[in-house]
Amino acid sequence: MKLTSEEAREILENIRLNVKNQNWIDHSICVGNTAGKIAEALNEKGFNLDIDKAITLGYIHDIGKYTGESYGHVIRGYDYIKSKGYDEEYCNICLTHSYLNNDVLCTAGGIPEDIPFRTEFIKNHDYTLYEKIINLCDLMCTSKVFTIDKRLMDIIIRKGAYSNTQYHIKEAYKLKEYFDDLLGYNLYDLFPEIKDNL
Repeated sequence: MKLTSEEAREILENIRLNVKNQNWIDHSICVGNTAGKIAEALNEKGFNLDIDKAITLGYIHDIGKYTGESYGHVIRGYDYIKSKGYDEEYCNICLTHSYLNNDVLCTAGGIPEDIPFRTEFIKNHDYTLYEKIINLCDLMCTSKVFTIDKRLMDIIIRKGAYSNTQYHIKEAYKLKEYFDDLLGYNLYDLFPEIKDNL
């Protein structure tokens, strides 16, 4: 079953009524809107992306935080979207958004616990362009759009630095360069507001 950005936004707003910490909801909206702009810009370069799908995936990537808990949100989000009967690509974004380079160790906030299903999925999954867009947007957004530098510093300040932090930072920069290359210009040019958020 397909999910639209309008439906995804409605899900978020209904959850908003029942959770104390709404920061992740504002973050998810920013990720979705940012993903939509990137998808639109890629289409101008000859890609054929569904802009609404990019927005939708951004809106739901952190849906597993609906309980108010961040810990375990990746699997919880995957199960939540699956239980609603939505197509795999919507479930998958809940798993893939936190992990770069097909590696569960390439993530912010330390070494994740061993969940064999998640580890094998990430290792063997062929990331779609949509999933790479959401990876990037997750690393650019709070409730506002930031540079990768500022967002990574925000994450380190909140979550700490770990043995895998340097690896994650290097891969985050590679992901940004990947999209710069696809676009043929600096991705930040799409977001003039970044200057105000420095």
